[in-house]
Order: sequence, then C-alpha cells, then structure tokens
Amino acid sequence: MLTIDHARLRDAIAAICIAGGSEDHEARIVADNLVDANMAGHDSHGVGMIPTYITNLLNGGLKPNEHAEIVVDNGAVIVIDGRSGYGQVVGQEAMAIGIERTKRFGAACVGLRNAHHIGRIGQWGEQCAAAGFVSTHHVNVVGHKASVAPFGGSDARYITNPYCAVMPATDQNPPTVLDFATSFVAMGKIRVARNKGEPAPEGALIDTTGKPSRDPNIMYTDPIGGALNPFGAHKGYGLALLNEILPSAMTGTVGCRPETRFDPPKTINNMLSVIIDPNRLVSRKRFNEETDAAIANVKGSPAANPAKPVVVPGDPERMSWKKREAEGVPVDDETWREITESAVSVGMRADDLNDIAGI
Repeated sequence: MLTIDHARLRDAIAAICIAGGSEDHEARIVADNLVDANMAGHDSHGVGMIPTYITNLLNGGLKPNEHAEIVVDNGAVIVIDGRSGYGQVVGQEAMAIGIERTKRFGAACVGLRNAHHIGRIGQWGEQCAAAGFVSTHHVNVVGHKASVAPFGGSDARYITNPYCAVMPATDQNPPTVLDFATSFVAMGKIRVARNKGEPAPEGALIDTTGKPSRDPNIMYTDPIGGALNPFGAHKGYGLALLNEILPSAMTGTVGCRPETRFDPPKTINNMLSVIIDPNRLVSRKRFNEETDAAIANVKGSPAANPAKPVVVPGDPERMSWKKREAEGVPVDDETWREITESAVSVGMRADDLNDIAGI
C-alpha cells in the first residue's frame, strides 16, 4: 500500500490527463475531482478511475476539452449535453448554469446528458450548497454492461444509479451531504476489493444462480459472472429504477439496456438535478434554525457504541479529509500499477510519473 501526499497525487493525475490531450485547466479540474473523492474516503470514485478514463479516451468514448452545451432552454428548465466530455468539466459547468438560473428564478431543473463519468455526485451538490441552495440529483449510467440485479432477480439489468441530496451550511453546521449508490456498494468498491485481494462486503454480490458470493472477480469476467445487489432490498431497487428512468426519459437519451451499450464500451452518465433557493420559500434564519434543530436532535441520541457517536451525512467525509490531509492518500499497489500502465499508454514514462507523485 502506497501513501501519497494529496498535492503530489493531484499533480500526477493532472500530468496523465495532459499527456492524454487535455488542456491544463481541464486536467487540473479532473485531477482535483478524483483526488477530492479519495480525500473524502470514497476511493471507489478517486484516482482508481483513471485507467477506465484512459481506456475510454483511447477508444474514442471520452473526448477531451469538450464543454457543456445547452440544447433545451426554457428558462428555469434546461437540458445540457455533455458531448462525451470529461464529466468533471461538464458537470461543473452544468451546475454553474443551474445555479445562475436558480438565482434568477428561485429554482431550476437541469438535465445533463451524455457526460462521461461525472465522479462523486456529492461534489455537484456541494457546488450548489456553496451558493446557498438545496439540491437533489438522480443519476443513471449507460454505455457498458449492466452490473446490478433488480430486487428478486438473478442477473444484472442496470448500473449503480446514484442518488444525492445536499443541504447548504448554516451558522452552526457544515453542508449535509447525502450521496450514495443505489447498489449495495458502488462498483468501484468491488474494484478496490479485487485490487487489494480482499473479499467483497458480505451481501454485496450474487453469482449467476442468484446465490450470495464474496468473490469480487465474478464482476470482471466476460460475460459478467455475477451482479451487485441493490441496497435496502426492494426500497433501494425502487429508487434505482426511478434513477434509471428520470435522467434518461427527461433528457431525451436512454438508459442501460443491451441495445444501448456502446462498442467499445464507455461510461456515460445522465443526471437530473433540481436546485432550490430556500430563501424563496422561507427566511434564511428560519431555514437555518430548523436545520440546526433537526441535526442537534439526531446527534443527541446516546451512541450505542461510545466510540462511534451519531453522525450526519457529510461527517464521515470530513473526518476522512482531515486524516488524509495529514497522513496522505492510501493507494494500493495494484491500483497504482494500473494507473502507471495508463500513463505509459498516453506517452508518459513510469519513472516520471513516480517522480511527480513522490514515490
């Protein structure tokens, strides 16, 4: 297991993106987004995604230096096409447009389609929260084979379809950031387990017969040898299905089905975001008071384990950030080997990458 200073890791990932054809500004946005996910403890959406990105880049499924394009404009309701550009770039641009419309109209509905993998969805909610707005985000994934089985099913029919809702900071509390895959765990966590040589979390996977499995390798066979379960049984499945339909049916694109896969595969996200200015509904003082009262109430519950007090969404990420800022970002050897292979595939020398990363 390597431990890499986050600033040097950002520089290393940006260097790979530049070697792959990104302009400096784009490379920095992508690198910051990925490393920020690692800092928040979400290694599934961190620098381990670079091998997938570079594979898609070389196959033509990811197009560097593209920007968000408004294709439907009805004022507070807009659809934006990501043009298969880096999701970190077009996602940031789409939210900036949505924030501007929310300032004008009090609320906005933003459909983002055809964006390459947009990373940790919480970042887009945090962008809205920084402007003082509440937001919710429904996301689906299309372009490659399915990985999640519907509740009661025995094979994969859709992908991990995350949901996110974020409340802005108050005088007493930082933003409340709810962000999760609707699968038992994100597919990236299975990748991390495989690379570390560890079993998948209990309850996360089923094999082709629908029986439980803890072997992460079953998700990397062709054809796929298993599937992720939805979280929360029928409840998580229901939310996943809504996330499958809303971002595709309401942006004019498609969801995950055999006939909608790309050849070669790529990772495309569609996202439906609703952004609301709470000041148009109640005073900021009233909003903050009720938010703070609700958080204080749940955190006041006596901890079942005194070593683990009650937290609210966003707290674990902030604790991880503080720890990794001080100690560095852990990257397992296999993930770094894959990242290095990707760097070499776009013309970098492995020794140069290691020098940048301080390894």
